Amino acid sequence: MFGFFKKGLARTADAIKTIVPKKKIAISKDELENILLESDVHYDLIEKILNEIPYDEVKRQHIESKLLACFNWTYYDEKEFTAPKVQLIIGVNGAGKTTTIAKLSQKYLNENKKVILGAADTFRAAAIEQLTRWADKIGVPIVATQQGHDPSAVAYDAITSAKAKNFDHVLIDTAGRLHTQTNLANELKKIVRICDKAHSGAPHEKILILDGTQGNSAIDQARAFNEMVDIDAIIITKLDGTAKGGSVFSIAYALEIPIIYIGMGETADDLIAFDKHEFVNDFLDAIFVQEES
Repeated sequence: MFGFFKKGLARTADAIKTIVPKKKIAISKDELENILLESDVHYDLIEKILNEIPYDEVKRQHIESKLLACFNWTYYDEKEFTAPKVQLIIGVNGAGKTTTIAKLSQKYLNENKKVILGAADTFRAAAIEQLTRWADKIGVPIVATQQGHDPSAVAYDAITSAKAKNFDHVLIDTAGRLHTQTNLANELKKIVRICDKAHSGAPHEKILILDGTQGNSAIDQARAFNEMVDIDAIIITKLDGTAKGGSVFSIAYALEIPIIYIGMGETADDLIAFDKHEFVNDFLDAIFVQEES
């Protein structure tokens, strides 16, 4: 897995090169400000970071602690649960929900766990078809119905089937966009209630999928979903397709919700657990040369 975050930050590193074409031991505050802006760190966070650095010439160790501090409130503590573990996958259309469900499924299969999917995005026929194709491709069962049917019923059936057949994980897809935000909120809240009726304590995780190419604009989107159903964790997708890698700092700082995985690529194995130390280190490697000891 070494170098995974470097792969994801490759376009961000290219953008940084427009500010500092060659890596340095130290950079000016102006250069730091431009680098952070270029990589899509929110300006309020940039100001906070700059104000906390008392040096005109900024070295790696000066900025490293400030970037790590963006993740201070995002420690992830997995909830206790009685199997099956139910995860509700939430996010707007196009963020990569379906592909991420496939990647999570593959991860669990690699751990010799039994997985079942619930196609509760009944708002779009294409969503049901796409998830069914992934289920067939990776070899997991799926509970699906027709477009327009009650998504809560799909969630209920998936969970009760998992309980009856001793499955370990239930991954439930949800609609990303309905006619109004009120409709979407009401639907998600109903699914949450029905999950709990099917299996006490479910869903054990409500996971928000954010499109990394959206950068800072994903923050308001995330806040809206969090207000609806209290998001437990975030997965950021498509990070390798954007120069906005710095937005990860803004997302973590603004939302105070754990980022648990980063997804890149289109294969079922392109998912890695988020590590703040590795992420910060790889981001700074695009700016600084290592000082000789």
